[in-house]
Amino acid sequence: MATWIEQQRRGLRQRGRPEAAPILGALGIGAGLMYFLDPVRGARRRALARDQIVHSLHALDRIAEKGARDLTCRARGLVAEGRSFFHDDEVPDEVLKARVRARLGHLVGHPHAIDVTVHRGRVELRGAILANDFDGLVSTLAVVPGTRGVESRLDVYDAPDAVAALQNGNGHDNEHARRLRERWSPLLRLGAGIVGVGLLAAGARRRDQLGSLLRISGIAILARDVADQSLRRMLGIGAERDVVEIHKTLTVHAPIENVFDLWLHCERFPVFMDHLRRVEPLGEGRYRWIARGPGRLSVSWDAVITEVVPDRRIAWVSLPGSMVANEGVVQFDATPNGGTRITIQLVYNPPGGFVGHALARFCGVDPKRAMDEDLVRFQSLFERGKTTAHGHEVRYAEVCAGGGN
Repeated sequence: MATWIEQQRRGLRQRGRPEAAPILGALGIGAGLMYFLDPVRGARRRALARDQIVHSLHALDRIAEKGARDLTCRARGLVAEGRSFFHDDEVPDEVLKARVRARLGHLVGHPHAIDVTVHRGRVELRGAILANDFDGLVSTLAVVPGTRGVESRLDVYDAPDAVAALQNGNGHDNEHARRLRERWSPLLRLGAGIVGVGLLAAGARRRDQLGSLLRISGIAILARDVADQSLRRMLGIGAERDVVEIHKTLTVHAPIENVFDLWLHCERFPVFMDHLRRVEPLGEGRYRWIARGPGRLSVSWDAVITEVVPDRRIAWVSLPGSMVANEGVVQFDATPNGGTRITIQLVYNPPGGFVGHALARFCGVDPKRAMDEDLVRFQSLFERGKTTAHGHEVRYAEVCAGGGN
């Protein structure tokens, strides 16, 4: 036996060590087969993976459709601009005012603080504006079709402290404006998709380092294209919480005070919510949430309740340094038949950002689906007095008694 082992060692030294890539690829294929062919959960995992693939194909189809429509509209716009170049038709003042106000919405963070008046094609601006919004504003508005001149009588401020109209938001760098700048136009997304597919095809024909680089670049471009988010947000880099948004509405046939009371005592959630392991009170409205993650791992974060309006509203936000940055609000409204309508708005940044979220969904861990299932259990507790969680029956009285897993 020792002689055979020594012969194999000499053979390896003579032939050289095997490449790591084929070995890692084989291991990855084997792990994937074990994951999807699991006799207990394999069928569900395959169904979820199929749904994600179909969803991605539909998303690509929508991108192509929007890109073609955007290309058509841009072509018509170029034709119209060409005609206006040779035919200097006068634009009605009301139409020009609407064009200027529409452009302001993309240029400044507080367009409501600016008054626009137009007289025979000449635009006059009055009101308040921040200094970082004012730079280049006049020259940009001067090229709006139909404009014969722009006169600024704006009051420029370095900070919004003393001006009521500039209090809301953060100027041109407010979150909404930044998100709009990050989005690609439908035409650009269509072009990026074509480039991404081309890079993947070119990389598939090569087996060297350049081929690997082409494939990685193609995948990155396609991921950015489908998600329509910046790479920073896709990878979860930074403190932003709104990488993934969830909006849910549920009607429970139970008095609003009972529904609100159970939701306020979130430490009881793990009794009937299958995806939660524990919710630990830390005092002063702070809680530590421990949820089930991919591969039986646990994902935890600390959050604090920031607003409580009895029988009306509960808001929370995660604490700095949490593994899952998130914030949200739950609104409670009484229905005419004595029930309660629950509206949930939640944003969060999972580990790995949008990419991590997509991988978790592909592996069968979908927070949106888990929330849907837990909300059905929440509804069943009030309407049937019981539900099923963690593999056994849970009754309403048991939940009201508190406890967790």
